[in-house]
Amino acid sequence: MQITLEALRKLVGAAHVLTGNDVTSRRVDWMTGAPCQAGAIVRPADTEQLAAVMQACHALKQPVVTHGGLTGLVHGAEASPGELVISLERMTAIEEIDQVGGTITVQSGAPLQRVQEAANEVGLQFPLDLGARGSCTIGGNIATNAGGVRVIRYGMMRQQVLGLEAVMADGRVVSSMNRMLKNNAGFDLKQLFIGSEGTLGIITRAVLRLQPPTPSEQTALVACPSFDALTGLLSHMGKALGGGLGAFEVMWQNHYRLLTETLARHTPPIPAEHPFYVIIESLGNDETHHAEQFRAALEQAFEQDLVVDAVIAQSSAQSDGLWAIREDIEGLIKGLAPIFTFDVSLPIADMQRYTDALEKQLVQRWPDGRLVVFGHLGDGNLHISVSVGSDAPEERHAVETLVYEPLKALGGSVSAEHGIGLEKRPWLSTCRSQAEIELMHTLKQAFDPHQLLNRGKILS
Repeated sequence: MQITLEALRKLVGAAHVLTGNDVTSRRVDWMTGAPCQAGAIVRPADTEQLAAVMQACHALKQPVVTHGGLTGLVHGAEASPGELVISLERMTAIEEIDQVGGTITVQSGAPLQRVQEAANEVGLQFPLDLGARGSCTIGGNIATNAGGVRVIRYGMMRQQVLGLEAVMADGRVVSSMNRMLKNNAGFDLKQLFIGSEGTLGIITRAVLRLQPPTPSEQTALVACPSFDALTGLLSHMGKALGGGLGAFEVMWQNHYRLLTETLARHTPPIPAEHPFYVIIESLGNDETHHAEQFRAALEQAFEQDLVVDAVIAQSSAQSDGLWAIREDIEGLIKGLAPIFTFDVSLPIADMQRYTDALEKQLVQRWPDGRLVVFGHLGDGNLHISVSVGSDAPEERHAVETLVYEPLKALGGSVSAEHGIGLEKRPWLSTCRSQAEIELMHTLKQAFDPHQLLNRGKILS
């Protein structure tokens, strides 16, 4: 460590500089459970303390890694013994809610679920939603440009951020806490930090956009007879619901059958004999009209042979049960261990051809290999899980080659919403041109010339 622990304790208080077992007892991601190896963990209380810490680190060229909710999947929170972890776990305040302007101002360590609850308490909603809502933090959501299940209606995290504040590598504070929907005064600097995975600055506060409530939620699980029917259903429901389509979450049969029959973790609401299953969520205001509209749309889908079976949730508990099949990542990991997970995006029209070819190649090389697919089909995002019986590095690289290389010809991406971190860094050129990568390096050099922030993440 190039910075003294005594100096850090003076800045944030002795109780908020963790060392030894207090560091190694913490994990750096939820999937592997790998222990934190950082030299120390510092927990600033606010932007001012963090700025002081970064000023000291900059003077001594001390590299740091930022920790939020640690729900990432690309090793973006890994830290070496020579690095210092900045944890934002004390910066969780909900500072202000503007009901008229429809904004909420929060510190970046606030959990997503707490922000959702705070919005609900005043009759509004914060629409970003994902399975890790109870653990992931707003700062992490912004730094990775999180997506989730309602992107098809509300967009990525980028669309929810009006303003933000960040601490630079040298301790300077860039505060652009804009609260307006329209502000074309020069460069929109917040966009540089959104999705940068903490490599350009540490996000400390944000102004988020709130939305009107949608008290009526209609949820159904349906089965589709073919991929053409599946894409036809997506188009049909989008039109029939008049913009009310909130989620269109698809499970390939291999995902649905694994969790409902093979592992028997869930009672199958529909027999596991169909090629595709979709959770359709519609959001509205008038309960009676909305329910009628939803049922009519599904009836039309049956008439057009887009759907062959369906079950509509009659209560929030039933809706939660349907979503539990889609969100049972723990069951997926246990059922396929050792497992390789991927988060890719590609044109919807190419998805079946891509997954069919991938499964064929996997089985040719590993006869007992297994492929499981689910995803946010409406926004072109697939989550792919692969098991080949070993998680050895050479096996991982071989599987990554099969998953990632075809994306270049399809105009796809190796990361739809999880980010790059360390895991996907070797594959960045698959979906970014050399000119784009060079510009990323230029920005990194301008913002952090000593390479102190999340060193080695995204860019080598």
